[in-house]
Amino acid sequence: MDVTLHLAQDPEADALLGRSPLAALVGMLLDQQIPMEWAFKGPATIAARLGADDLDAHEIAAYDPEAFAALLSEKPAVHRYPGSMAGRIQQLCQYLVEHYDGDAEAVWRGVDTGGELLKRLQELPGFGKQKAQIFLALLGKQLGVRPTGWREAAGAYGEDRSFRSVADITGPESLAKVRAHKQEMKAAARAAKAAKATGGRATGGKTGE
Repeated sequence: MDVTLHLAQDPEADALLGRSPLAALVGMLLDQQIPMEWAFKGPATIAARLGADDLDAHEIAAYDPEAFAALLSEKPAVHRYPGSMAGRIQQLCQYLVEHYDGDAEAVWRGVDTGGELLKRLQELPGFGKQKAQIFLALLGKQLGVRPTGWREAAGAYGEDRSFRSVADITGPESLAKVRAHKQEMKAAARAAKAAKATGGRATGGKTGE
């Protein structure tokens, strides 16, 4: 795996993501409740603080939990919630060590179908269906991992040039399109929540009975 990604919008961080399957997985894990670029810069920051040029699942899995949380909490913090994310990263690495001998790429190497790959990704700690589908789309669109039916398994994220997720980010312009889509989705969710709350008050607050 050696491709050029533009998820962190930082040359060194993106270079690591493009050559390191574990870094890409960790970046995807971090991509929640913070800007995408911040999340995908995280693996490079962690590697630098470990004094390495890549992440090692065995090393992270065996790292003292308090020390690893402190490492992520150093300023600038790797995430808005560095302590909890440190635990999730260690859980991911421990799973990879137990099931794939620490080889992150083995999660998708040789997988025949998109459905099987989605299943494997959803089994990873911290990867729900949506996160698994987005990562599957990233694998197919930018990392050349395209088992039969991968687009279908990735759902809407697998659609060509859908600009729904990090899978479609190839530079500043596409990043802006993806960010705009996310803002639209958040606005729609807020509107739906407000409409539901208004409906509840209109019926005397007895919804669900």
